[in-house]
Amino acid sequence: MKRSHGPLVMGIVNVTPDSFSDGGRFAQAPEALRHAQALLADGADLLDIGGESTRPGFSPVSPEEEWARLSPIFSGLSASGTVLSVDTTKAWVAAKAISAGALIVNDVWGFQADPDMAHVVSQSEAYAVLMHNRVEVDGALDVVADWRRFFDASLELAQRAGVESGRLILDPGVGFGKTPDQNVQAIARIRDLKAEYGLPVLLGLSRKSMFGHFLGRSVDERLAGTLSANLYGARRGADIVRVHDVREHVDAFGMQHILERGE
Repeated sequence: MKRSHGPLVMGIVNVTPDSFSDGGRFAQAPEALRHAQALLADGADLLDIGGESTRPGFSPVSPEEEWARLSPIFSGLSASGTVLSVDTTKAWVAAKAISAGALIVNDVWGFQADPDMAHVVSQSEAYAVLMHNRVEVDGALDVVADWRRFFDASLELAQRAGVESGRLILDPGVGFGKTPDQNVQAIARIRDLKAEYGLPVLLGLSRKSMFGHFLGRSVDERLAGTLSANLYGARRGADIVRVHDVREHVDAFGMQHILERGE
């Protein structure tokens, strides 16, 4: 699946009470399904559905609780032909979601949190997003060097489990274990990440705290910063952008394409 112009736009559906941006707004299945349909109507190419927050200080939930939140959403969308992604670090939840129609497993710990995750993906036809993550922030860290350390380990796990490289997507991990300046570097160095591994890149920076740091904007005031950063990231080679504001991104990429055609 590929757009005629610009990266794919992945809409975010958080079925959680505590996600940093929209926690609680779509925690119940009817509201989450209406939100998912609205994102599709706005032009989303695919949807990323999560049942456990990954924000700093989040409250962990059991696999059973996470799937109880997710199950009605997958049941309500799987027959529509929508490309669905499950945002989880738990292999059991990933397996349930794949059986319910998920085509992508979006793992914010890149196969390194649950030792069974790579195996679950290998036993399916699903794709996997491997995101760079860190437990602690280190201001002296070289982001590119740490990408190499982390992704080498994730890709070795994938290879051992038999997951073909053609089913893998990398995420530079903006907002996860990084300083604001390191987040900027993570976006600016996307070309290096693609050159190093030759894999597609997903960029997930929608409404992140870096916009509060650099622009002084609250979570609900970060659309302009998010659009600017995603347009920049797309020019650096991002293949997918994961966003809350789908329509605005579809319009921005569409207008950019029109302008570039006129050059």
